Parts: sequence; C-alpha cells; structure tokens
Amino acid sequence: MWEHERLVVRTGKRSGMTTMVALHSTEAGPAVGGCRMKPYARITDAVTDVLRLSKAMTLKCEAAGIPHGGAKSVIVVDRELTPERRRAVLLDHADLINEFGGAYRAGPDVGTGPADMLVLRELTPHAYCLPEENGGTGSSSGPTARGVLAALRAAARHTFGTPDLTGRKVVISGFGSVGELIARGLEGADITVSDVDGSRRTGEFGWVHPDEAYEVEADVLVPAAVGGVLSPETVARLNVGLVVGPANNQLTDDGVAALLRERGIVWVPDHVASAGGVIYTLAREDDGVDHETALKRVDGIEATVERLLARQRDDSGTSVPVDNMGV
Repeated sequence: MWEHERLVVRTGKRSGMTTMVALHSTEAGPAVGGCRMKPYARITDAVTDVLRLSKAMTLKCEAAGIPHGGAKSVIVVDRELTPERRRAVLLDHADLINEFGGAYRAGPDVGTGPADMLVLRELTPHAYCLPEENGGTGSSSGPTARGVLAALRAAARHTFGTPDLTGRKVVISGFGSVGELIARGLEGADITVSDVDGSRRTGEFGWVHPDEAYEVEADVLVPAAVGGVLSPETVARLNVGLVVGPANNQLTDDGVAALLRERGIVWVPDHVASAGGVIYTLAREDDGVDHETALKRVDGIEATVERLLARQRDDSGTSVPVDNMGV
C-alpha cells in the first residue's frame, strides 16, 4: 500500500546518473533524512530502499519527539565515481532537493559525508552536517554511536538486570565509523566484530567473518552495517538474548519481529536506537543549542527505550521484543 507523499526519480543532467528522493511524511514538519550513495543491482532495488528508509525516518523522528517528518534520498552509483563525476551528481541531487521547496532537508548517509553536504549547499540551503570549519556539525557518527550506547544501557538493564555489559559477549556486525565507536564505548565487554572490509580488522577486538556474525553465541548482537539483516532464516540461527544496533531497516519485513518474540530475543527497533545523529544535528543546527545540551538530548534515548520495553512486558513479567511499529 502506498504510504508516501511523493517519490521523484531523475536522471542528472550533468552526470547522467540516477538520483531520487522519497518523501514519506511532512505531517509533523519538514521531512529530514540522509542522502545514500551506493551501487544497486537494479533501479527498482534503489526505489525499494529509499521508500523503506524514508518511512523509517518518520518513525525515528516520532520516537525522538522531533517535529519533523521522514524522507530519504539515494544516488545510484552505476559507473566509476571519479571526483568530477561525484561532484556532478551531487549538484544534480541538489537540483532535485530544491524541487521540494524545503519540504525535504538532506544529511549524510551511507556513502556520503560532510564534504558532500558542502557541495550540495552550493545550490541548495537544505543540507545539514557541513564540515565544522564551514559552520556545520560535521559527521553524525559520534552522536549516533552515543545514542546506541544509551539504548544498550536501557535494554541491558531490562534483559540482564544491569546496564553494565562488563564481561558479557557482544558481537558488532559492521565495523565502520559508528560500529567502531560503539565497540570503544563498551569498556569491559568481550567484543567481537565483523566487516565485509577485512582491512578493518585490528588486534584490539575478536574477529569473525560477516557470514558467521549472526551465528556466534553471545549476549548481545549489534547490527551496525546495512539493513535487511534480520530475516526468518537469520533469526532461526541467532544465539543471543538482545539485539540493539544502528543499522537502518534491520528486519526484512515486520513479521520478523514476531519471530524474535517467539524466540525470546529482545530487539530494540533501529529507528529508536539509531536516532542519536538526527537528534544531535537538529538540536544544534535548528534549535541552536550548545554541544553538551545536544548530547543530553541524545542520552534521552535511554529513557525512551526504557519506556518502550516496560510497555512490552507480558503479564508474567517476561521480557519480550519491541514490535517494529511499537513506538
């Protein structure tokens, strides 16, 4: 069923590459969401991704109490991305963002960063997270990781009786900028990481092949890479009690939440756990608060998760997972 307000797909006049924006909702305010730049096997795969991601942004803003709706944009990488072509497609994307007249405001996502937002700003005012030296808040990886750590504290308290994960085994699937920060923030935990990029392997943490990350016996699984990782097949192989992570759209479909429930695995929806970046960015750039005040708002994710999990206890007091739409 169509839920979105608008979907626009364009072929860039400078780059010849496909760029798109999905506007899910502006009911609560202008829609915000990152710009993802990556290859897709088919254009229809990119459209499916941008539609699901934009809906997740609406849920994320609602859960965080942010007066914005959700949107997302995608740039489909279908050829060698030279510096010149990257700049060209970003300018094409800025043209598309302007078509929304401020109803969509972009930020970084997979494949883009503050430097790319600076290019967008050459043609559109509707871009967040410019480099700090250019007056923006820079990368949102730090606040995103901080928010996941806050969610982990609440979920661990709910599941294990204490927010302290010291001595517990944690598997982090995806050792990029956010995953690494989460690993370093879990002092005292027994941490194993995985990533499709083997060059990210270090001697600081245990390492497992990405194909095996969802089978490792552990206390906590942290999905921190791409979405669509929790399928019926994956859930059947899980050997953990708690799943909390920043990867967007972790479930292949909403019915997977019921499968997690059946197995007694507590899952915190990604649109709640991953909200730290958007909370921090909008607090700084829209509300004009200082760094510490914005971080306190990010820390509020802990209380949000506590409330969600408390509502999801059954009559016997057993922990059950939060439903995907249970905000």
